[in-house]
Amino acid sequence: MTQFDSKLYRQTVGRFLTGVTVVACEVEGGVQAMTANSFTSLSLDPPLLLFCPAKTTKTGQLIHRASSFSVNILREEQQALSTFFAGGWKEASQPPYRFVPLEGVPRLEGSLASLACAIHQIHEGGDHWIVVGRVTSIHQGIEPLRPLAFHLGRYTSLQSLATSPAPDLYESFEPVPVHYHYQSW
Repeated sequence: MTQFDSKLYRQTVGRFLTGVTVVACEVEGGVQAMTANSFTSLSLDPPLLLFCPAKTTKTGQLIHRASSFSVNILREEQQALSTFFAGGWKEASQPPYRFVPLEGVPRLEGSLASLACAIHQIHEGGDHWIVVGRVTSIHQGIEPLRPLAFHLGRYTSLQSLATSPAPDLYESFEPVPVHYHYQSW
């Protein structure tokens, strides 16, 4: 059996464009927050979403003690906050931010949108937890609605992605004959 190439795997899934969020919860009297792009909507009825913190992160270690959390979808202008809450901040002073209450959870002020969630379930997910939250409240930010995007291991904007045309595959496309077999029972 060959060794699985985790670097190749990470590079490959990095081709999937994601938005960037900051997930925040209140634990032991303080706010714990982390940058996460492993976030998705899960269900409309009931309204569920999920995010996946690494088990080794502080949030991953504390999430079992929380009863609720917020997911804050970042704006293009909030790249510094993404870097800060991801633990990659190198400056002497932290970027300005403030958490304000949203249905009992800390909401990152200025975000594109925020969702307050009660913890619904937590599942094993390899080296991450799969945290499922039931959405209890929604806050939508004001214009401009430009999300912070992450692609190929770096921040990007939707504007910069739009300037690169996709290759025209039609010119080199040779139709392949497709044969269907239908069997009636």
